[in-house]
Amino acid sequence: MNRDALLSAKNIIIRGTNWIGDVIMSLPAVSAIKGACPDARIAVLAKPWVADIYRLSPDVDEVIVFQSPGRHSGIHGKWRLARELRTHRFDAAILLQNAIEAAIIAVLAGIPVRAGYNTDGRGLLLTHSVKRRKGIQHLHQTQYYLEMVRACGFHFNPTEPVLSPAKEDLLKANRILDDVKIEKGEIIVGMAPGAAYGPAKMWYPDRYAALADMLIERKSSRVFLFGSASDKIQTETVKMHARNDLINLAGKTTLAEAIALMSRCDLFITNDSGLMHIAGALGIPLVAIFGSTNPETTSPAGERSVIIYKKVECSPCLKKSCPGDFRCMDLVCTEDVYECIEKMQLRR
Repeated sequence: MNRDALLSAKNIIIRGTNWIGDVIMSLPAVSAIKGACPDARIAVLAKPWVADIYRLSPDVDEVIVFQSPGRHSGIHGKWRLARELRTHRFDAAILLQNAIEAAIIAVLAGIPVRAGYNTDGRGLLLTHSVKRRKGIQHLHQTQYYLEMVRACGFHFNPTEPVLSPAKEDLLKANRILDDVKIEKGEIIVGMAPGAAYGPAKMWYPDRYAALADMLIERKSSRVFLFGSASDKIQTETVKMHARNDLINLAGKTTLAEAIALMSRCDLFITNDSGLMHIAGALGIPLVAIFGSTNPETTSPAGERSVIIYKKVECSPCLKKSCPGDFRCMDLVCTEDVYECIEKMQLRR
């Protein structure tokens, strides 16, 4: 593998990953690329729902939105995207996404140097094909992406995932907080009770509600519920079970606005989800509740992140829905989580 062609590139496009959590876990790889090629311009090709995250990374100079669904859907859409990418005259493409589609688009775009894992039968389309070593899937996913870029010669020591909310989004977050009249000394708590993957990742709504009541009544907290429009049923169920008023923001903000609001939280409590990884990258105190998934491979970043995980014989099963008695989540009691929070150093 001729690594000089990659390390000397001045105009690099990175094919980003498609899901929020994966994006956050891929940011150290982006940092390693930028650190090894500090004079290169780094663009990222990303789906619309994760584009805002890449825009908030200090290592990314430009985000090109892959509009699929939309104008880049289907065969003709891929040709259109490839033609648009040709106008940028990229020297190299680094494919963090694993699908053959990413390699085909890079070839059609005339990008001369193409690097990535040789997954999905795309090895022959890559000039720098990296073989996945046995056992790589059992490492933390951050290491999965880092191992690929290091095999390509990007050995710069990366930073932890870092997100810097935009000024305009922080102003919007401040207006929302002003509207609900946060009082001096109140602890701002965010909760994300949903998870896109499926119900096996979700702690019980009534327990989230009970925890919210504890934090409001014992710690003078104001609790905000976060999530996308698809999480509204989950957040409304939590709100319904609570004795106190919770502020439901699910589906009411853009992702960038939600990130800015999360950055103002003194504490964030969540299932294993994309918002969990965002909270970790923001460096705020975080309690992450794991059930069906494996914290060894998808734990959040951040020195202030705490994981609650009850190891049972059937976990991690990685299933979307629990086929049994859901004991991995049933064993997580509200008092367990509250006692964990009691030991944390919150900002206020």
